[in-house]
Amino acid sequence: MAAAGQWYAAAKPAYTTLIDKTHLVTELYHLVNVPSGVWVDEQGRVARINEGAYTGITKIGSSTTDYLPLVRDWAANGAKSPYIWSPAEMAKRIRKPTSDEALADPTFKLGVYFFERDEALARKYWERAQALAPDNWNYHRQDWIGTEGLAGPKFLEKRGALGDKPYYAPLDIQKPADTTNPPR
Repeated sequence: MAAAGQWYAAAKPAYTTLIDKTHLVTELYHLVNVPSGVWVDEQGRVARINEGAYTGITKIGSSTTDYLPLVRDWAANGAKSPYIWSPAEMAKRIRKPTSDEALADPTFKLGVYFFERDEALARKYWERAQALAPDNWNYHRQDWIGTEGLAGPKFLEKRGALGDKPYYAPLDIQKPADTTNPPR
């Protein structure tokens, strides 16, 4: 929180924000980019997961101005919102990692562990994790920590290398044909 604290305090959010320093949530839900929205209801059940939770137009090829109305609908209507997903739909949408991606997670975490102790060793683990899961932006971003102002250019270089491939998966904002949700 130290790195983002001033921006977080200035935004005065009216919602809970998780700073996933150990990357546990990103591993459990196979999230490969930030920010990512995970909707959790009052009972602690995950109601929806989305990559690319921006609420406005960004300069990185993602315009998700339609996302905020979905969140507002869910906040107003709870379990009756047509935008939440059933447990079966959630299971379909959380992509299972490949064997390389599964190996990348503990490799990456070794880098996180060593970062405070031996930065050079940490970066070796992070480079290996990036090779195993090159589409995981979290691994790259972590490796860019402390690169003395190079994180921005490195991000732009990696983003540019995508070409026409979207930075985030397209936001699924279609209301289901049947707007009733099975009991949870």
